[in-house]
Amino acid sequence: MFLNKTVEQFIILGFSNTGQLWPFLFSLLLISYFLIITGNVTISALIFVDRHLHAPMYFFIGMLSFLEIWYTAVTIPCMLTIIWKGKTQISFNDCMMQMYLFHSFGITGNYLLNVMAYDRMVAICNPLRYHNIMTLKRSKILVSSCWALGFLSPVTLLISVSQLPFCGPNEINHLFCDSSPLLNLACTDTSFNFIIDFAISLCMIILTSLFLIVTYVRIIITILKMKCSSVQKKAFSTCASHLIVVLIFYGSVAFMYIRPQSNYTPEYDKLVAINYSVLTPLLNPIIYSFRNKEIINSLKKLLQANKLWWKFLK
Repeated sequence: MFLNKTVEQFIILGFSNTGQLWPFLFSLLLISYFLIITGNVTISALIFVDRHLHAPMYFFIGMLSFLEIWYTAVTIPCMLTIIWKGKTQISFNDCMMQMYLFHSFGITGNYLLNVMAYDRMVAICNPLRYHNIMTLKRSKILVSSCWALGFLSPVTLLISVSQLPFCGPNEINHLFCDSSPLLNLACTDTSFNFIIDFAISLCMIILTSLFLIVTYVRIIITILKMKCSSVQKKAFSTCASHLIVVLIFYGSVAFMYIRPQSNYTPEYDKLVAINYSVLTPLLNPIIYSFRNKEIINSLKKLLQANKLWWKFLK
């Protein structure tokens, strides 16, 4: 149980002044959620079933898709409820848990993108040693470390927010429970908490960003040294998808969390929240996976096998 003796529940306001547009917004969000789940479940299942995809690179893609399923499950159902009802109630403990899980899955995804960048660097810079370095056992250890660090990193934030006194307003002007709107509802000076939240987010993003920059500098230098243009093109194509996903992810996170408190505007943050909680998971399967020839070929084989199976049953 989290420490709290005053506010027993919060009211999440969500989208304001939607008027007659709420059926359209609800349908659009529901379709987006369906596509996110369908796309990521398909990719995860393909990589699990097809033995040709049992390689570190596809293992990481499968883990990213699996992560996106849970990441969106934390927030999008809440958004759908808000649009349908106009606003929704959530208990104090559930709100704290939603905030914790949202940050945990997001941070896990951040670390996983770094591991995927490292995998591409080894594949391009050390192709002869790749299979010795990136074994399936080592890949599983790296992914397990991402999940462990992802769920440990937000513990400090969870403790600092849950122990604040919430004695007055309980309306969260956001789409779900997150640290910034919650800190604004506390009945005390939260400047220190904002600094801690800002410092932790900044430190994590800077360290992981530097790792990604160094990784891609090495990758680009290695590719430019290649003599065969076809090999260069293939190497750039392999890294381009990952780089696009990284830029979308870090761009959204930077706009949301790496900002001074004075720049906090609820309506702006709602738009950014839609970007990283809906649009990014929706685009990831398209950008990263369905542009991959091996995954496309595996999907085609599966669809053809299903057609033959249905014909046999008929």
